Amino acid sequence: MSEHTQKYSISMPRDIAEAARARSGPSGLSAYVAAAVARQIERDDLNELIAVAEAEHGPVVDAEVTARREQLRRAREQQSGPETNGATGASAA
Repeated sequence: MSEHTQKYSISMPRDIAEAARARSGPSGLSAYVAAAVARQIERDDLNELIAVAEAEHGPVVDAEVTARREQLRRAREQQSGPETNGATGASAA
C-alpha cells in the first residue's frame, strides 16, 4: 500500500477485533484490516465484472465450470510432463 495513510475510526464486534489483533502479527492491526478491506474490494469488483459478463452472455452453467476445471487439470498434467510420472501423487486415472 504505497498511498499515504489516513487515520479512521471504525466500529466492529469485540470478538472480531480481538481475533484480528491476535492474527495481525508485527504488521499491526491497521495493516491487517487494510489488507482485509482491500481483498473485499477485489471481491466486490470481481462480482461486478461477473454480473456484467452474465448480463451480456448469460449465466455460467455449473457444467461449464466443471468442464473448464477439467481442461485446466489436464493442461497442468501435460505441462508437468512424463518426468514427474506420479511423483506428485496424482493418479493416472
